[in-house]
Amino acid sequence: MTNIYRIFALLLACATCLSAPAAVTASLDQARIALGETVQLLVQSDASTDSMPDIGPLKRDFDVLGSSRGSSMQIINGQKSAQTQLTVVLAPKHEGALQIPPLQWGTQQSPALELTVSGSANAGRQNGNPADGSAPIFLTAAPDQKQPYVQGAVVLTVRLYAGLQIHQASLDLPGSSDVLVKQFGKDIQSSESRNGRHYQVVERKYILLPQRSGRISLKGPVLDAQVQNTNSDAAELDSFFGNAFGHSPLGGLMNTTRSLHLLAKPIELNVLPRPSRAGANWLPAQTVTLEESWRPDNAVLRVGEPFTRHLHLTALGLTGVQLPDIGALMSVPDGIKPYPDQSQTDDNARGATVLGSRDQDIALVANSPGHYTLPAVRVVWWDTTRNVQREAVLAPRTLDIRPSPTDHVTAPPPPENLPPSRVGHSDAEKRAALETRHALPWQKISIALGLLWFGTALAWWHSRRRGMPAMPTPAAVVNPMPAMLHGKNALSALQRACRDNDPHAARRHLLEWAAGFWPECAPHGLNALALLLAETKSAEPIRQLDRACYTDGIWQGDSFARAFATLPRRAPSAKAKPALPELYP
Repeated sequence: MTNIYRIFALLLACATCLSAPAAVTASLDQARIALGETVQLLVQSDASTDSMPDIGPLKRDFDVLGSSRGSSMQIINGQKSAQTQLTVVLAPKHEGALQIPPLQWGTQQSPALELTVSGSANAGRQNGNPADGSAPIFLTAAPDQKQPYVQGAVVLTVRLYAGLQIHQASLDLPGSSDVLVKQFGKDIQSSESRNGRHYQVVERKYILLPQRSGRISLKGPVLDAQVQNTNSDAAELDSFFGNAFGHSPLGGLMNTTRSLHLLAKPIELNVLPRPSRAGANWLPAQTVTLEESWRPDNAVLRVGEPFTRHLHLTALGLTGVQLPDIGALMSVPDGIKPYPDQSQTDDNARGATVLGSRDQDIALVANSPGHYTLPAVRVVWWDTTRNVQREAVLAPRTLDIRPSPTDHVTAPPPPENLPPSRVGHSDAEKRAALETRHALPWQKISIALGLLWFGTALAWWHSRRRGMPAMPTPAAVVNPMPAMLHGKNALSALQRACRDNDPHAARRHLLEWAAGFWPECAPHGLNALALLLAETKSAEPIRQLDRACYTDGIWQGDSFARAFATLPRRAPSAKAKPALPELYP
């Protein structure tokens, strides 16, 4: 009977254990930390489960930086036990006695805990000044101005003072819909000693662009890093710059580390609105300068020859992309055609602020000789130092354009080994030189080649009538070869240009061949040459070659070479004087 009672009691105890809910516990690795440091919360359940507790209540007073889970099982004296653990890394949002609320895990709750958070490592700074040097790691953030105009550039200088070895560090400044944020320049490394403690300093600059007026509060820069978990004084940092904001050596990660989440104070700005008396172009800056230079600077300007005007605009307190398109502000008189190049912008540090610049090249080509006056160029801006509207002005410029020398003297054609445009010139000059190339005296050259061909043919006919072989005379030795032989050489050179995919060389050799093939009406350009050809399969590739020359696009010469594998035929209705081809934009 006694054994029956014992068995009954044992079964009752087992049933009680099976029906009892799994216990949930919670603990902190530290009970007291400083604001900016992190703490690990360990929540443990005495059961094996796939569910996780709800950590949403923690986000009221903490930033959740990460979490990990694990499970374990052990058998002791035939009894099996299991545990499930959740580790959460927390960064307090403010100082004081913070409560870790109970967390719901299944049907159970973890107990409440209390964490004491002391003053921030940055608490010793005021108005952007560094801390007093008592904290091992701290951040400072100082704007160059606290009362900017709307869309004016504010340079924020952030400095990280590290007296401990840190790893896997990242520094971030998030923007908002009210303020655009852009990192400016490269990080600068230095070292500094404060109150007997050695710090490695990393300085980073940001450009803030407020998008509305009024008071704006921007969340301060945030540092996330791994710090050696040691109570000893900070050692001097070796190769800090490479370790802090990059991949740290494996040796540093082998030591015990803890997470660091450091948040600087918010950036407070009182943004001024745009004044009602400001001009159409809103440029709030401390200074604005507009300068010009010419290339060539002191040469004689002639019809059909491109010359370049370089405009340089700078503004202290603005970025380069905020400056206006100065090429659009420049106007030219009738008789001169502008070819603006793509502008270039740049930003450079100037003291505590930024100096933005924009450079613009405009190639100019005159169509006829005479005296021309370029109107003044004006850039209206707002002086943020004196709160008045100002203008940066380039005075009017008078140009004396002389006739082209080709109007009086026949110039020889350019050598074949020279590129179509001069090396070192801007794209605008290249386009202007290409469009003015039709002004070369092709007609005079073609007439001269035609006369030479006619004289050679007459001498050959005369020698045939006399029944004697034509012997070369001294004059024939120094004269150029007949036009048809010259045309074959030009076609051979054309095939080489097609193999090299060089549209400019192909155009030059094609016109050389055409000058010998049509000596009585040599075409001035490729469009005029297309009108002289009877085969449409040859005319269309010529037009494609013409477009490639003026747009500087990619040109494949294989199809063009196949189109000119044999000599094309003349159009039966070819005109004596074809019109000049149209210029491509």
